[in-house]
This record gives sequence, C-alpha cells and structure tokens, in this order.
Amino acid sequence: MISTLKKLNIASIVLFLFIVSHSKSLAQQQIEESGDIIQLALPISALASTLIWPENQSTLLEFTKSMGASIIITHSLKVMIDKDRPNGAKDGHSFPSGHTSAAFTGATFLQLKYGWEVGVPSYLLATYVAWTRVKVKRHDPWDVIGGALTGFGCAHLFKNNKKIEINISKLNDNLLVGLVVKY
Repeated sequence: MISTLKKLNIASIVLFLFIVSHSKSLAQQQIEESGDIIQLALPISALASTLIWPENQSTLLEFTKSMGASIIITHSLKVMIDKDRPNGAKDGHSFPSGHTSAAFTGATFLQLKYGWEVGVPSYLLATYVAWTRVKVKRHDPWDVIGGALTGFGCAHLFKNNKKIEINISKLNDNLLVGLVVKY
C-alpha cells in the first residue's frame, strides 16, 4: 500500500504538471528548459540509484545497456527516418524524440527497480518532458510516442536479462553496433 507521504508526492507532481500545462505565464523558453532539465534528471537519478543503493553489480550494467541502447536506437532512427521538425527546422532529426526517449528510459528503469511508488511520479515527469517537446514545436505527438516506446522498450529489454549483449566493433573506418539475443 502506498504511504500517505508517497500519495502526497504523487499528488504534488500531478498538480505541478496540471498548473504548468495550463499556465499562460510560462514562456516557451521556460517550458523547453524545464523539459531539458527533467530529461537529464530521470536517467541521472536512475544511474545514481544504482551507485547509491547497489543490489549487485549487474544493476549498473543493466542501466548502462538500457541507456546505451536507447541512445543508439533513437539516433539511428533519427538518421534513417530523416523527418523534419514541426517548427520548420530542416535538420531531419525529429523522429523519435531523444528527450522523451531518455526520460522514459530513466523512468522505466526506476519503475522496474523500485516499483510503482517510484514509477508513477517518474512516468508523470517523463510525460511532462514529452509534452514540453510538443508544446515548443520541436516534435509532434508521433515523435514523442516513438521516443517513449524506445525508452520503455530498452529498459525492459535489459532489466534482469543476461541473455542480451550489445557488441561494438570497428571494420575498416566503420563502427558496427550489434545486438545479440541468446536463447
């Protein structure tokens, strides 16, 4: 059962997200900066939790693999899909949202490690990051959905799974990245 303090924490985050999403006084830059900060804070919190409260050596490795795969998949898809941003920027790096991917990797890792008491506020914060990306027109809803699924999937892929490996090697001047699933 969720304690009263944890319920208050969850309620505070929901209230914060509601106020921020409906506030006319927050400038676009403030909204974008808050999303920038939270998209880093969630994975940093997940990493710090593996160092501060280590259950075993594999927890740090699970986080590293999850975050590494999330970054590689996100940026590979950005290059392959080459979708321009809704704000008109022709950089071809809109899908999937990297901010959302990082936030959801951290949130999912925290939820899998500590349960829903930590997961609910983490997912609310990750969802806020996704909202900020759409609000400032850096992404559309499909971009943030793709980022959320990438982060969620990568964290689930490596949590407590010792049958999955990421291999990185060099062939001539090319960097090869491979995912090996052992059955």
